[in-house]
Amino acid sequence: MKRYQKMSQLYAPTLKEDPAEAELASHRLLLRAGMIRKTAAGLYSYLPLAWRSIRKIEAVIRDEMEGIGAQEMMAPVLTPAELWHESGRWDAYGPELMRIADRHGREFALGPTHEETFTDLVKNELRSYKQLPCTLYQIQDKFRDEMRPRFGLMRGREFIMKDAYSFSATQESLQECYEQEKAAYARIAERCGIYALPVVADSGQIGGDTSVEFMALADSGEAELVWCDCGFAADVEAAATTVPVTEGPGDGTLTKVHTPGLGSIEEVADFFGFPENGTRKSLALVAEDGTNVVAIVPGDHELNEIKAGKLFGSYHLMTDEELELVGLHKGFIGPVNLPAGIRGLPEGVRLVCDESLRESGSWTCGANEVDYHFTGARPGRDFTVDEWADLVSVREGDPCPHCGAPLKSARGIEISQVFQLGTKYSESMGATFADEDGVERPFLMGCYGIGVSRTLAAVVEQHNDEHGISWPVCVAPYEVEVVPLAVNDDVVAPVAERLVGELSAADLEVLLDDRKERPGVKFADADLIGIPYQVILGKRGVANGMAEVKVRETGERLDVPMDEVASWLAERVVPARA
Repeated sequence: MKRYQKMSQLYAPTLKEDPAEAELASHRLLLRAGMIRKTAAGLYSYLPLAWRSIRKIEAVIRDEMEGIGAQEMMAPVLTPAELWHESGRWDAYGPELMRIADRHGREFALGPTHEETFTDLVKNELRSYKQLPCTLYQIQDKFRDEMRPRFGLMRGREFIMKDAYSFSATQESLQECYEQEKAAYARIAERCGIYALPVVADSGQIGGDTSVEFMALADSGEAELVWCDCGFAADVEAAATTVPVTEGPGDGTLTKVHTPGLGSIEEVADFFGFPENGTRKSLALVAEDGTNVVAIVPGDHELNEIKAGKLFGSYHLMTDEELELVGLHKGFIGPVNLPAGIRGLPEGVRLVCDESLRESGSWTCGANEVDYHFTGARPGRDFTVDEWADLVSVREGDPCPHCGAPLKSARGIEISQVFQLGTKYSESMGATFADEDGVERPFLMGCYGIGVSRTLAAVVEQHNDEHGISWPVCVAPYEVEVVPLAVNDDVVAPVAERLVGELSAADLEVLLDDRKERPGVKFADADLIGIPYQVILGKRGVANGMAEVKVRETGERLDVPMDEVASWLAERVVPARA
């Protein structure tokens, strides 16, 4: 990688004003600093400065992958549709999958991930347990037809991703591969200057039973998570805990109470004078298979759509017409309906309740009659629960499932994720190997992804101020910027050139602002671009044999003897590299 660049020859068209389209700091600053440019919605060019940082991130990834024995390769971007049909994802993936057809009408997908391609590859090549485990990876452009591409590099239609796939003979081997990748991902985030938490996550379209995301904490993050000082962290879509609930009013006797017009949890709790978590929220929905379901959660919590989707498939909440047809009343739905018999609900309605309510013996809930609620309703006595399940979205203040302390909330940017896929793809695609006894068995697979371009954006989200980007040394486009304030001066200019030579000889990456611009312009651009160290050369300082060194991250300014600048910077820069 080139270690010295003059700004007069650098393609980095900076902007004075914030682009109107840019909402996040990373989007705004990468545009303003002349590092990316938009080609179309969700499509960006990486200009020279950004590309240098991308290459450094990729170098960190490659170093860590080599350290755990993963092998780099490259697969086609285009994936034949028949492979996606084999895995069952052609229809399941949805409209985000970019589909194209060639001149012969043969269909392909532009890969958002490459599970199908890698599974198809190894099933013809890895035939024996003696060849396992094997982990293959690539760094490649990926494609997703986002409905609303936005936030710059955070949510684009084309993005750079490292994806890896492990193939094992046993669960123990898969677990070892998974743990190796997870540990490597933690180191990658740290080496790239990102503070990230490993978060228990939903597997989404990738599939599998076990998944952890690495979330870069940032107020701008799209993902909502909960975490605890004990080390627990989870996406709210996947977090599970026992939500505290209180018993409703009364002595446990089933009592029907007139509650005219009180169709909300807030109104019911206020009417009875007890907390909202003493009420029970009932939601009527239709499961993917057409089954009518009433799901009940603590009154102060919400039904988690992801968890519900795993239980009920592609469900929807009942419309007013569907409620009327089934015999339920919006705002007054509940499990108890004595005239209907022991089941409580109208015939054919399945009752699923959140696990947090299992030990509760006195419920306040709708009476399935407009303007009426029950107090003192008891599971088993007054109604029968068909299934207890984890249904709620965990939130700040709920008890940590590991230590019981109140959970904290944060927002995060997903930069990487690891999955245990098991046999999801190998079984459906017929990818098998011969075990020690010669028996054909499906591979046990893991999948491991890092958003390279998203990692770049996450670095900027965590390292910026009101003046611009403040790159950590580890992924900075250059490490030192030399800023001569009088480029035509017979004294300053030669000193700047000589200093650049000394810095380069000290193995530092140097950007020289040799432009014939006013000092104010140079200072503003230097802070905007955010090179970690600025060496400012003015006439007075040069005359006195001194250089002013500014630390971009802290704003600290130090006078350093000219003949010591190179060694002074090397002592600080080299140890800070990734």
